Amino acid sequence: MQAQIRLVRLTRLTRLTRLVAAAALACGLQAAQAATVNGVAVTDEQVTQAMQQMRIADAPQAREAIKQQLIARELFRQEAAKDKTLETRPEVQAALREARNNILTQAWLKDRIKPAPVTDEQVRQRYDAIVASLGEKEYKARVIEVADDAAAGSALARIKGGEDFGKVAQAVSLAPSRASGGAMEWISFKVPAQEGQTQSLPLPLAQAIAALPAGAVSAAPIAWNNHRFLVKVDEARPTQVPAYEAAKPGIQQALQAQALERATTALVTQLLTKAKITQ
Repeated sequence: MQAQIRLVRLTRLTRLTRLVAAAALACGLQAAQAATVNGVAVTDEQVTQAMQQMRIADAPQAREAIKQQLIARELFRQEAAKDKTLETRPEVQAALREARNNILTQAWLKDRIKPAPVTDEQVRQRYDAIVASLGEKEYKARVIEVADDAAAGSALARIKGGEDFGKVAQAVSLAPSRASGGAMEWISFKVPAQEGQTQSLPLPLAQAIAALPAGAVSAAPIAWNNHRFLVKVDEARPTQVPAYEAAKPGIQQALQAQALERATTALVTQLLTKAKITQ
């Protein structure tokens, strides 16, 4: 998937490179040597930063494409700067104020929010806790979420009539997994499933999944949180526990996000105690 994204980006940049290069050559400028635009420098550092932001691997063709993009952007900026009426437009003034406020706010937050560092010991403890929570099996399941019994009954009738579960999910499900035909990630939990020990999966769904053989669909709708659910188990297998080094980056990132959220919440709480807010 990441490779496809990079290919799309490079394709777009290649098109832009051709356009700018053609225009540059028409003016007697060799695009490959362009380092300034009407006296304004386009530096290697700018090219490198742009590539890093777009997560594009550093390669000669990619660098040249990025350079041409920066040249085009600078040309646009210079032309826009010549139009003195732009800044007088109300919508432009509002956008400039918003951009300025956002930049100042982000700079202030960067200075004030200091999340506690995540240690290797914390990562290891979290890994051990996750491994301890896993069951002997893991399941690849699908889910359809609908609003009421009538919708659930209709969906179940379509499936029993031979329609593909994933197609029905795409047509009627309210769950976030609708686009993928209701497919969920591999999940493992101890059986019998107990509240709070199902990897955040609602207990009734976990119980249904654990009871179904591979390829089977729940015989009746499952009620939870005022909605109705149908589940199908595509596959079940012995739980495959990832090695610590493979799981470490993801766990570390999750713990860092939690630390950032805690630090942000603490700052908001502090500010609220000092603020005078009327509603």
